[in-house]
Amino acid sequence: MRKEREFTVPSQRAPRRARPGPGPAGRPAKPSRARPGVRDRARYWVDRTVVRGVPALVAWLALACLSLVAPASALLVWTDDASPDTLRGKAATVWRTVGQTLRLGGEVGPPLRIALSVFLALVSLLYVSTLVGLVTTAITDRLAELERGQTTVVERGHTLVLGWSGQTPTLVAELLAAHAQRRAGAVVVLADRDKAEMEREARDALPSRGRIRLLCRRGRPTDPAALARVTPAAAEAVVVLPPDGPGADAQVIRTLLALRAAVGEGCPVRIVAGVRDGAHLPTARLAAGPGAVVLDVDDLAARLLVQCVLEPGIALVLEDLLDFAGAELHTLHRPGLAGRRYGELAAACPDSCAVGIVRADGTPHLNPPPDTELTPGDGLVVLAEDHRATVLPAAPAAPAAPAAPAAPAAPAAPVATAVGPAPVRPATVPALRRALLLGWNGRGERVVAGLARGGVVAVRGDEGAFMVREGVGVAAEPEAYDHVVVLAGPGGDGQPDPDGRTLVALLHLRARERRTGRAVPVVAELTDARNRPLAPAARRTDLLVTGRLTALLLAQVSQNGHLAAAFDELFAPTGHGVRLRPARDFVPPGTEAPFADLAAAAARRGVAALGYRPRDAALPRLNPPKAVSRTWSAGDVLIVVGPA
Repeated sequence: MRKEREFTVPSQRAPRRARPGPGPAGRPAKPSRARPGVRDRARYWVDRTVVRGVPALVAWLALACLSLVAPASALLVWTDDASPDTLRGKAATVWRTVGQTLRLGGEVGPPLRIALSVFLALVSLLYVSTLVGLVTTAITDRLAELERGQTTVVERGHTLVLGWSGQTPTLVAELLAAHAQRRAGAVVVLADRDKAEMEREARDALPSRGRIRLLCRRGRPTDPAALARVTPAAAEAVVVLPPDGPGADAQVIRTLLALRAAVGEGCPVRIVAGVRDGAHLPTARLAAGPGAVVLDVDDLAARLLVQCVLEPGIALVLEDLLDFAGAELHTLHRPGLAGRRYGELAAACPDSCAVGIVRADGTPHLNPPPDTELTPGDGLVVLAEDHRATVLPAAPAAPAAPAAPAAPAAPAAPVATAVGPAPVRPATVPALRRALLLGWNGRGERVVAGLARGGVVAVRGDEGAFMVREGVGVAAEPEAYDHVVVLAGPGGDGQPDPDGRTLVALLHLRARERRTGRAVPVVAELTDARNRPLAPAARRTDLLVTGRLTALLLAQVSQNGHLAAAFDELFAPTGHGVRLRPARDFVPPGTEAPFADLAAAAARRGVAALGYRPRDAALPRLNPPKAVSRTWSAGDVLIVVGPA
């Protein structure tokens, strides 16, 4: 037993506590025990009450209400001069007030009558509460469904955008501007993206006035069930955008197949789609079906870059020509055009600029000869503020018919109105031009090939050597070239900050221009329009936001399918395209004349005038008023459609 005590007693002994220090009076201080406050006890009581469930909450709520309502009712009764004099009468009045306040009936009389009135009031309260809860739940579910973008769109004549990419906000803004010209309509966007996020990014694109609606719905464009919610069969046009990132073209092809499954084979819906790789273009056209327009956006971007190299300063002209702000291209199919000549119509348009004609089969003829006769089904392509604003003159009477023979006299006009450079230009053999190419992406090979077709030899340079070690290599001497082309970062769109290297290259080019005093025309490609204000560009630098321009082109073609072939010819390095010509080639410097006189002189030279760019202005003026006169200086530039 002794061994057991020696083993068990020490294990049961309490651990020795530290001796407290002396108190203020020399006595040992007691350990402090903080008592919980009233607020802590109240919170703890509420926690325990909530844990007990709904009945406990209801009971405590009833007691709390009675504790407030009963004293207040008694005070009202006792301070009322019209209340009963007896205590029983006052108590009955207090009960009626409490019952009416808490919706408990407030009946007085025998206890059974009071109990029945309270029971009926509770049943009524339960019914009303349940009904309010059901209605609130239904409204909440409906609002949640609206927030998720799962509701069905019931529209007709709207433009449907399928997919989301960096170009979608620009495309939506242009479509809204196009519908604003009609003062009605809607633009619907379907993408696998949060509805609130899509609306937030496109909020700045909403017009300030008009009845234009922007509706965003969430769903996969490759799902026919999701497509059915946006009524594609009733849409005026459907635009399919290639998403950012790998596998974009495969996504576009699947979306086109789902679209055909949703609308059927014979549905007359205008479909416009874009792919990034030209190798997928035939497959995408098969998936889209006959009548659809499928564009190679990378090839289009490369052609725009080439045109900016061949025509320095044309970047803003192309952007102004493609957007819906101001003047844009329209196709007029008016009765009475058949049998009339293009030259007579172009000269008689008072508020627009004729560009060409579109045959009945959709074939465009830009800047045709003046004696070209329109056949039934042909349309006139004009640059105007609105397709309804162009008023075509009536067919001339019989005495005015001899206006056609005036064409042979046209060669004499250049001698009278032009100055030296015009006769010399056809006989001059252009020297071989070279362009320095900084940066590389998937469009690089197409840019090199396009420059070669335009008579420019592209030389790839190492922008790293140019930016770090100026003094070695071909890239260290950009002044030795006629042009400098800066492409977006590796991979182009979809890569993090693809414009970073472009901005750095422009920074060094501008610093070198200041140091040497020699400026070379620079064409720089950007993928994000928000980086345009950051670019350190000089006066002879064209900043081309290729993604924005392709989105503008898709918006134009979605509203007018005949313009697809016309833009294809306008942006070609050869043939009839948008060109910049010195105004002195058409009128002597210092001459005061209206734009109509320059348009007539341009027609005699075989080009169609679209507008002009003043010497001291960066923005062009397309389709200016023809009757307004101005003094033309030597630095003014005329914007025309003509051969290279």
